[in-house]
Amino acid sequence: LCDRCTRFADQVAGDALIHFIDRGNKTQVNTYPDQPFSSYFSGNTVQICPVGALTAAPFRFKARPWDLTEVESTSTFDSIGNRVSVQESRDRVLRFTGVDSDSVNWGWLTDKERFIFESYSSENRLVEPLMIDGFAEDENNQLVATSWSEAYEKCLTAFTETTPERIAVIGGSRLTNEAQYVWSKITKGILGTDNVDAQLGDGFSPEVLLSLNPSTIDETCKPGGVIILLGADPKEELGTLYLRLRHAVVQDQCKLIELTPVKTGLSQLATHSIRIPPGKIFEAVKALSGESSELEEQILKELSDAGKIIKNSNSVSVLLGRTSLAETSSIVENAAITLKEYLPEASFLPLLRRGNINGAINMGLSPGLLPGRCNLEEGSEELQNNWPTLPSSKGFNTREILEAAVNGQIDVLVLLASDPLKDFPDSQLAQEALERIETVVAVDIFATESVLQADIVLPAATTTEIDGTFTNLEGRISPIRRSVTPPGTARPDWMIALDLVQYLAPKAGPSTFKELCEEISRVSGMYEDLDFTTVGEIDKEGVVLRSGFQSVQTSSVKIPKKKANSFRLIVTRSMYDKGVLAAHSSALQGLAPGGQIKVNPEDMEKLGITSDSTVRLIGSKGEIRTRLTPDPEIICGTIHALWNQEGPDISKLIDSSLPVNDLKIETT
Repeated sequence: LCDRCTRFADQVAGDALIHFIDRGNKTQVNTYPDQPFSSYFSGNTVQICPVGALTAAPFRFKARPWDLTEVESTSTFDSIGNRVSVQESRDRVLRFTGVDSDSVNWGWLTDKERFIFESYSSENRLVEPLMIDGFAEDENNQLVATSWSEAYEKCLTAFTETTPERIAVIGGSRLTNEAQYVWSKITKGILGTDNVDAQLGDGFSPEVLLSLNPSTIDETCKPGGVIILLGADPKEELGTLYLRLRHAVVQDQCKLIELTPVKTGLSQLATHSIRIPPGKIFEAVKALSGESSELEEQILKELSDAGKIIKNSNSVSVLLGRTSLAETSSIVENAAITLKEYLPEASFLPLLRRGNINGAINMGLSPGLLPGRCNLEEGSEELQNNWPTLPSSKGFNTREILEAAVNGQIDVLVLLASDPLKDFPDSQLAQEALERIETVVAVDIFATESVLQADIVLPAATTTEIDGTFTNLEGRISPIRRSVTPPGTARPDWMIALDLVQYLAPKAGPSTFKELCEEISRVSGMYEDLDFTTVGEIDKEGVVLRSGFQSVQTSSVKIPKKKANSFRLIVTRSMYDKGVLAAHSSALQGLAPGGQIKVNPEDMEKLGITSDSTVRLIGSKGEIRTRLTPDPEIICGTIHALWNQEGPDISKLIDSSLPVNDLKIETT
């Protein structure tokens, strides 16, 4: 009866779903009637239980705690970079627990992050290289097992039989810093192509990100400060950051100003929670600074009141995320630049959700950048000495790569642990692109839909099977430590990349992990004071590295006026979806909320439809048939849908070439 679990649920997570029931020696912890303990953070109550009264099904009866071998590592599940303890027995990971890192996660983990390890031990892991069977009688992909040497030879042939501008790479955010560097060297320094992008159309321009005054989680949650949330819902996308933000507001008297198109997990705690229509965040930021803006009078009044709080604060931090996957990133980027000019002392914490995305940008897995956050023209002398070549011009981002492929301009595409068919907002564009590309090389741990369309598949090791480093959303570098061996002949990503270097340019090196770490520290000014060969020895707080551009020019985005009887689409992520890792974790299966598509009841009444009506949602690229769910919290004139859920596939309606996506609703 220590009350730890109930106090955590109530005071830390804000999910007061468990409590003491009965009296005397019959007192027990239980849920309220008809209210299950449905929390994103329930696993933490198991970790903090001092007597083992609460247990987790994935670990229960698998082993005794004293039989486990334990290593401290870093979670690569999202961009927070939570410190975790990886516990294994008989070469099999049995449990993740949070490590008390004062700078990052305070020991907390989301349930998804805690139980995702089950997927790493899945029987469906890729365990050997695969290639298309050239003797198959039909035209369908027939992937058959092959040797590593034969797979490498096939990659070498594909790369050398075309020109650099016709080669592209998508992905890399799930890789370690070391693997990202070698892939950057292969593509930009050996092959000579700059068509490389680790962000799958749901991030921000690296030039914009690197021009903003950076913040850490501790600085953002500084007691008594003001936090401005632009965009993504931290509770759904970055759960442990949500816990830190909630503590800052509830316990440390921070004031939260929320400018989002839909309610978030923090809305009820916000001093001002203002619903901003899609495409209007730039107008909202202008109104905050006192400029004239084309918004409704009620919204302008709320923004004016919020602006007074911001102006009178000595500490302002901005959480910068994507407001919707159905609108271009430039809209939020322009808002961020305007906010930076209005509040020059404000700091920014980017809510990029993909694992090691900051590491990917730092290592050059982004168009126009080289390792160390420098432009193509600014490569150091050491880098030029170690890289045989450099791209002559800035390459394509993910959307541009896919568009070029559709136009027949890409011959070879490398997918680095990425699944554009399921993870790029415009699924129709991704499908058309993969069908047109001559050779697709996939490096992954599972046979995803995109991998199944590849010609060469290289099985990779995952986060519990490798050594390396990780860079979180603050720029904090922390170690990843190996706990178990990879299945079959799967290899670490850095090893696969180094093997390819030996095939493509043997004299370019490096050839060992130690030489690789030494080269990273040598060629990049950003890492010159950090010895990558000793990074594994740093403590649980990691090392924060900061370096970036001084200024950036953004292009204006013309938002088309919403046509009469059309509805602007809002697409956001939820904690649980049809992601491949969750699908292979028994504890996480069945937790996705499903594909409800929500509309304001007033709009439904005007259209003469009910929740039982089947309607057609028509976009520029196609249509889907579905039922609509009334929700009074949804802005009139908009449609809100969750990404990658069971049910109607909203990605079929997204046109990534448009700044915003407008839909028509027609009854069937």
